[in-house]
Amino acid sequence: MKFAFSRPTSTAGEQQELFTQFGSAGYAGLQLKANQYTGYVDAPQEFLDKWGGYAGVASGLITMGVLSEEGQAKLRKLIRFAAAVGSERIIFVQNLSRQEADDAAIREFAHIFAEMGQEARAQGVALSLHHHYKQPVMLRQDIETFFAAAGEDAVGLTVDTAHLVKSGVEDVAGLIRDFRHVIDNFHLKDFADGDWRVLGHGKIDFAPIAAAIHAIEYDGWICADEESGGSLTGGMQECIQYMRSTIVQ
Repeated sequence: MKFAFSRPTSTAGEQQELFTQFGSAGYAGLQLKANQYTGYVDAPQEFLDKWGGYAGVASGLITMGVLSEEGQAKLRKLIRFAAAVGSERIIFVQNLSRQEADDAAIREFAHIFAEMGQEARAQGVALSLHHHYKQPVMLRQDIETFFAAAGEDAVGLTVDTAHLVKSGVEDVAGLIRDFRHVIDNFHLKDFADGDWRVLGHGKIDFAPIAAAIHAIEYDGWICADEESGGSLTGGMQECIQYMRSTIVQ
């Protein structure tokens, strides 16, 4: 398995710190938030000229959107950018409130997303669905509905530990085991008292989660998705230490 890091940045200085220090901190890649790459989508060579010397700097691209005709066009542009800068995966969050989508809408979204997943694969890029709190694909049954329509071959699933727990999913390890055939990415994030926390500082029990990751023989990306709002460097260091002590066996 490979460890990645993801964190919001609000200034150019923070982005510089993130992009230049993740490798020395022990991570093999970054999974970038949208504002960290959006300005380069129409100029991938500029991104490569500035950041391409940092191996894995754009291993994953996180994006939020809808799959209207306009949304599909935006995603196709992002797929082309991902292919140009060497990103392995686009992690997609459906930007709709849960009240706006029933099971039929989830199935329709799944069919479109699967078609786009095939297009992305032809360009060497994977599409991965990120389930999300208060959005259409949020609970276990939503994930079942989605992949019953999308199939298991076109797109993958990003499992986010804190979004599952915040959504009320208690058996995260069981979900990992049951959806092992479609999981292609993990976002590890801790959670307590309504807030995201640095790994190891919340109330999520990661021991059974780690056991499930090993039980399914997962060997892909595991990303510390650090959104606690604390120190960038401190969070980066604490997360890698926690993953090495908890996930690596």
